[in-house]
Amino acid sequence: MTAPTGYHLAQFNVAKGKGPAEDPSADAVMREFMDNLDRINELADVSPGFVWRHQDASGNSTSIDVFDDPDVLVNLSVWEDYESFHDYVYRSDHVAFLRRRVEWFEPVEDLPVGVMWWIPAGTEPSIEESLAKLRHLGEHGPGPEAFNRRQRFEPPT
Repeated sequence: MTAPTGYHLAQFNVAKGKGPAEDPSADAVMREFMDNLDRINELADVSPGFVWRHQDASGNSTSIDVFDDPDVLVNLSVWEDYESFHDYVYRSDHVAFLRRRVEWFEPVEDLPVGVMWWIPAGTEPSIEESLAKLRHLGEHGPGPEAFNRRQRFEPPT
């Protein structure tokens, strides 16, 4: 699925860390993930088809508290098309961390892990919009408004 120039693919995912993200101790469950987060984010930033990612002053989104739970981490990014996003996720060094996600994360109760949707090129989705899309997917299943990687939809015409 290649998006026409008028649309980009937004993706949002959430997960609850199995420990505090900012725990500096050598044996902290999240330490290896956090030690590599900047590198993996930088890899996204230079990947073909990457458009934008949500970040705070630290360069990531780990300080965003969306569920009044500092252990829930979010990721929000925009890509030119699904293929670019897929290549980054599954054909770059990112895939090694994806395969190990169960070591660091568990799902957020009653929510899908991630959601995708088409946005007008040049726009940046908010965390609030992204949460609404995630909840929509959880309540209604995949559709043109909110979908997952297993059941994708074409951009609006």
